[in-house]
Amino acid sequence: MATAKKAPATKAAAPAKKAAAPAKKAAPAVKAAAAPAKKAAAPAKAAAPAKKAAAPAKRTANAAFMKPLTPSAALAAVVGKAPLPRTEVTKKVWEYIKKNNLQDAANKRNINADAKLKVIFGKDQASMFEMTKMISGHLK
Repeated sequence: MATAKKAPATKAAAPAKKAAAPAKKAAPAVKAAAAPAKKAAAPAKAAAPAKKAAAPAKRTANAAFMKPLTPSAALAAVVGKAPLPRTEVTKKVWEYIKKNNLQDAANKRNINADAKLKVIFGKDQASMFEMTKMISGHLK
């Protein structure tokens, strides 16, 4: 019996949706009139993200990224022998790539390896996404 009572209720709701459809057609005229009100409300929204910006300041760095790792001899030829965090190793490899103009001209996501990078990559060309995986194999 409970299902029998629900069935008429949904049929009653269906005509209400049809009645609401003409109201939607009239709504664009209201939107045009409400547009200046939205512009006035925009500065209030700008204040809300400022509160969110304060929250990331409390965030601490992940210790795994900041742990100094010793590069292999092949990687040390590019970034130096001193132990560095993964983030700094990646930055120094990118400095080397840009300094020596090793990005592929046609597809900037690919890196053309020179003699030093070929030892690290194991091939002539690697994508920037593969690069971090290959570099991690040379860190201890």
